[in-house]
Amino acid sequence: MAEVAPPARDAQVSRLLAAAEALFYARGVQAVGMDEIRAGSGISLKRIYQLFRTKSDLLLAVLERRDTRWREDLETFVDRAPDAERVSAIFDWLHDWFQAPGFHGCAWINTFGELGGTDAAVVESVQAHKRAFHAFVTRAAVESGYPTAVAPALCLLAEGAIVNASINGDPAQALVAKEAAALLRSRSDRH
Repeated sequence: MAEVAPPARDAQVSRLLAAAEALFYARGVQAVGMDEIRAGSGISLKRIYQLFRTKSDLLLAVLERRDTRWREDLETFVDRAPDAERVSAIFDWLHDWFQAPGFHGCAWINTFGELGGTDAAVVESVQAHKRAFHAFVTRAAVESGYPTAVAPALCLLAEGAIVNASINGDPAQALVAKEAAALLRSRSDRH
């Protein structure tokens, strides 16, 4: 059998990752079988396992792809805001995301909640995503004039808004968190 040329391979991988991501995000990792991923991607099981040896390897690639896109979207949105408004912009972006069709919360929290600590590579992927997100929030906080010591509280507000919006189906959780962030800022300005 001839080796698949790189552009064709890239198209297959992209199609496979898109199908797996949509299924995992909507229904959960364990609820989705490889036959469903095959059907959703149009790629044979044999080829899927040539591209990714295990479902865990496929999941890691899905999380990496989603992480890149998610953080790029967030950073692009926030970086357009004036420095003083970057923290507010994070919560505005979250509010928009919460209203997107098919919003099911944080893919990393969902995956960790579903799998727990059973797969060390998945745990590391989840932790790396959270570290990167928290580093971004911290940078935005400093650029917005918040004391660095307030950054962990801002991260907690963002994470809590994500979880509550997912559970309650209420995008306004981002606006509540945005108001709480403003209160933290006004309190820190007085001290």
